[in-house]
Amino acid sequence: MPVKTPKIEELKNSTATYDVVVIGGGPAGMMAAGRAGELGAKVLLIEKNTHLGKKLLITGGGRCNVTNAEYDTRTLLKKYGESDKFLFSPFSQFGVKETLELFAKKGLEVKVENLKRVFPVSNKSESVLNTLKKYIKEGGVEVLLSSEVASIITEGEKIKEITLKDKTKIKGSNFILSTGGLSRPETGSTGDGFKWLSKIGHSVKTPTPSLVPIETKEAWSKKLQGTSLPNVKVSVFQNNTAQLVNKGKILFTHFGLSGPLILNMSKDIGEMVKYGETIISLDLFPTLDHGSLDKKILKIFEENQNKKFKNALPDFLPTAVLNAVLEVGKFDKEVFAHSLNKDERKRFVYLLKDLRLTVVNLLGEEKAIITSGGVALTEIDFKTMKSKKYSNLFVVGDILDIDRPSGGYSLQLCWTTGFIAGENASKNK
Repeated sequence: MPVKTPKIEELKNSTATYDVVVIGGGPAGMMAAGRAGELGAKVLLIEKNTHLGKKLLITGGGRCNVTNAEYDTRTLLKKYGESDKFLFSPFSQFGVKETLELFAKKGLEVKVENLKRVFPVSNKSESVLNTLKKYIKEGGVEVLLSSEVASIITEGEKIKEITLKDKTKIKGSNFILSTGGLSRPETGSTGDGFKWLSKIGHSVKTPTPSLVPIETKEAWSKKLQGTSLPNVKVSVFQNNTAQLVNKGKILFTHFGLSGPLILNMSKDIGEMVKYGETIISLDLFPTLDHGSLDKKILKIFEENQNKKFKNALPDFLPTAVLNAVLEVGKFDKEVFAHSLNKDERKRFVYLLKDLRLTVVNLLGEEKAIITSGGVALTEIDFKTMKSKKYSNLFVVGDILDIDRPSGGYSLQLCWTTGFIAGENASKNK
């Protein structure tokens, strides 16, 4: 869906001042530009990539987890930890309900899946991106692509103008900074906004990877690449003591573990690794204790006594996972079910309840879903998303120092802060 794109030569020779200049064409930036344009402001959206929404297209495995369908604001904000007290005002103005109403109005059909995660019916991120493009096009937003901002020029307590890498100067009455964090730098999130904010006097906490896959040591887990398990209990041990315990969905990868549960535990696991050997224990059957699981397996073996061990559990576990457990336990796959003795069966049960992996490390920013860190929240007026240091600067999205889990919460932060900033920047004279 084409949008209005001014030529750089026109900008170089222009003395015009935009009402709102948005730096960064990700989800927060597009939402901010769309809202400002909708309210009649003359808006310029600047993106350093060749197209908008590069990171948006890879979110949710390419499906785009639009938001989380938790409509109670206080309940929703508990997912944002200690940041909830800052976020109550913007989320009360434009929360999940308002976000979904806006997307519906623009023609996006969505569905709610497990854990209230919202996805487009098409299962394609492009549907969300096209909806945002439609929004900014309807608002008459001008979009400048392949243009990297070099510096922000201040004058007193205001942003005067910005300078592009090619020396083009762009003037604006208001500026919205939506350059993202440091996650997935190949999409353009290279931390530019943090540098600019620090340079003009804002306090910025150094970003670190937050929602990140885990690299593990054992070779057998890498053979399970692409296999997911919907309900696993994960216990993380250090010094023979379980430091973290949680349940949820995991995904085996070519480097170790990922999936919603692992991503949400990754920050704490990363801290543990700094202090010594860290072990992840997988309980593949968290709803059954050892005794109940043993009885279940015994019954299956009795019903399939003339089958070999490796073939006697057809609907019990994914074949790849079963083979991995047999490999770890050094079981004879060819032995018949009726020949498996009690001790061997109990050892098999024990492994199913305590399958261990050694953490090597977290993967870096290049694999992170989001990064922790960013501009200090005390320096932002969250009623408007305006900087408390500069009267015409608004800060939104991943550049804020707000931790959140996977499951739609990160994009909702972008939609909310972007919308509020766009609305207030368009009115700020």
